Amino acid sequence: MTDVTDGVLHTLFRSDQGGHEQVVLCQDRASGLKAVIAIHSTALGPALGGTRFYPYASEEEAVADALNLSRGMSYKNAMAGLDHGGGKAVIIGDPETIKTDELLLAYGRFVDSLGGRYVTACDVGTYVADMDVVARETRWATGRSPQNGGAGDSSVLTAYGVFQGMRASAQHLWGDPTLHGRKVGIAGVGKVGHHLVEHLLKDGAEVVITDVREESVRRILDKHPQVTAVADTDALIRTAGLDVYAPCALGGALNDDSVPALTAKVVCGAANNQLAHPGVEKDIADRGILYAPDYVVNAGGVIQVADELHGFDFDRCKAKAAKIFDTTLAIFARAKDDGIPPAAAADRIAEQRMAEARRR
Repeated sequence: MTDVTDGVLHTLFRSDQGGHEQVVLCQDRASGLKAVIAIHSTALGPALGGTRFYPYASEEEAVADALNLSRGMSYKNAMAGLDHGGGKAVIIGDPETIKTDELLLAYGRFVDSLGGRYVTACDVGTYVADMDVVARETRWATGRSPQNGGAGDSSVLTAYGVFQGMRASAQHLWGDPTLHGRKVGIAGVGKVGHHLVEHLLKDGAEVVITDVREESVRRILDKHPQVTAVADTDALIRTAGLDVYAPCALGGALNDDSVPALTAKVVCGAANNQLAHPGVEKDIADRGILYAPDYVVNAGGVIQVADELHGFDFDRCKAKAAKIFDTTLAIFARAKDDGIPPAAAADRIAEQRMAEARRR
């Protein structure tokens, strides 16, 4: 990995980055910032995607995550019908120990230096208050607070979109677009997961949860004593009678160990990059499990932050996020017609839209 000098961008153009247009390594020694901004595609418009703040084990791991996440954003934005390409940024480090205004301001200057090719927002480890700070250095920061001209917490519509994906899955599999009477297991009840719990309980579902943070579990149980908590994700996916499994934490939840152990008939969750490697989607399908592609059902948040660029209207965004129900059903239909897993069907539809945009 190329070294980075203080306050200087090193833009990498390489043939082995899965078609990425630009990868920017950022470092500001004064604040301790080390970050990666990856722009996968601008075929549909400026790249849009959040900023993840995470204690990666190495710079190589951080770059790999940024590349994977930014590619996923291209497909997500295409399937959401947005005029945006895909991008993602990662800041290396533990946000609980190194996050400062100075670091976020330095990051904002790097985002601004790209002149609007990349528009950022919140992700794991970053919040509305952080985007307010970043926005002091660039206009290309969304997910800001309402008092600072933003739309606020995007996890509200992310959870709503995932719920629409679950409804579509129920319609496709059981002939009724409701989770009433179904047992749904949620792995991760943080920013998005706790909103998803509310939707499911209101719809009459039985909810089982787990989270690595005890305080997140306690918040749910204190408010909703009818919810059941289990020790960890392994216990959750093996829960008897589980109808839906919702991975809502970090990626890679569907892998060679978890897929054979799944008891659920549907997988539909908010986490990005749930498939640990190519081929997992076929393993899921071979087990007769219906997989709602992650980047399709979790697009509610990006719909919200994209709208913020044009003057945010919550009702307009919620109406767009509600269409995730129809999009998910269309993917299931395409998968059946083409004889392929839903993940492959979603990829084909997204790639077609991006290819058409490049031709134009």
